[in-house]
Amino acid sequence: MQVRAYTHRNNKACSLSHSIERMQVRAYTHRNNKACSLSDSIERMQAVAAFAVSAVASQWDRTGKPFNPLLGETYELTREDHGYRLISEQVSHHPPISAFHAESLVGDFVFHGSIYPKLKFWGKSVEAEPKGTITLELLKHGEVYTWTNPFCCVHNVILGKLWIEQYGTVEILNHSTGDKCVLNFKPCGMFEKELHRVEGYIQDKSKKKHCVIYGKWTECMWSVDPQTYEANKKAEKKGDSKKPKSQEEPDGADNDDADDMPEVQETVAMIPGSTLLWRISSRPQHSAKMYNFTNFAMSLNELEPGMQERLAPTDCRLRPDIRAMENGDMDEASREKERLEEKQRLARKDRSKDEEEWSTRWFQSGTNPYTSSQDWLYTGGYFDRNYSELPVIY
Repeated sequence: MQVRAYTHRNNKACSLSHSIERMQVRAYTHRNNKACSLSDSIERMQAVAAFAVSAVASQWDRTGKPFNPLLGETYELTREDHGYRLISEQVSHHPPISAFHAESLVGDFVFHGSIYPKLKFWGKSVEAEPKGTITLELLKHGEVYTWTNPFCCVHNVILGKLWIEQYGTVEILNHSTGDKCVLNFKPCGMFEKELHRVEGYIQDKSKKKHCVIYGKWTECMWSVDPQTYEANKKAEKKGDSKKPKSQEEPDGADNDDADDMPEVQETVAMIPGSTLLWRISSRPQHSAKMYNFTNFAMSLNELEPGMQERLAPTDCRLRPDIRAMENGDMDEASREKERLEEKQRLARKDRSKDEEEWSTRWFQSGTNPYTSSQDWLYTGGYFDRNYSELPVIY
């Protein structure tokens, strides 16, 4: 049961800014700092692409069901050691939408957006279609990058072992230079050889390809020049054509067990001359007993001494049902959960009677100035610490 509490933290603190582990200002935020330090726009795009891929990496083996955030619930994260701070707010309950805003403490970057996946049920699996734009501004270079996350599918939601697959095309656009990175998160495929694989390229505004990016979103990403990549592909195909028929893939007409947990294939072979863009940090040895969290994820729910006096009263670290659960008092957690849900229902009913709309506090609905799509924009003021007019949601 505790997995729900911790996973909820990840959705709000790090996917609020995909996963914080599921937000994207996560443990790999130093990639944004690195991007700011690079003088070449193609190299900066490589760093941003690595950041975008690393944002979904923590989801592998993370299948615990999260708590449902309450309307108006917030999460604050200040990491002076990583040089950023973040605020997120649950701005809608139906559909569930989490808005986030993160900024460098030294003025290097701003990272913001909203997360609200559209769910589809496909019998044995649930597919989350990504909604909401991710925007990264590198202030030093006057550059703005936007993208959306790949599709996410959770298999075996009825029976069997749960496992997660990411797939779809992610396009990262540099609105200032016209550079574009196209990443193809490959579906597992019939023979499971494509599991976790990502391949793509970076091109400039004249559509000239400068590099190919390849790897796995669960492991690492590499960059190599297009000519070397194509030569390597041709050599691979030539080698495959010489395989004895007994070593070729089976015909595979029977696909009754398509949702079975695939065997994880060996890592992607590095092409000579490639440059490493990103490698996942190893999880702690006891991670399997802690819902497959990283060290970073395990720290997100800590209520350190003095923190409670500084946090907004809507911060999800202060939710009484989650606090009771994490303290091992399951009966109290159940009572508090029922109380909070009933309180939220009554508040919604009262607003309906008065024909009153819910008023968000730190974000407002608007238009993303770079994509012209609907977005949730930070209105500022959270870190002024004036929380006197916040609703009492707990």
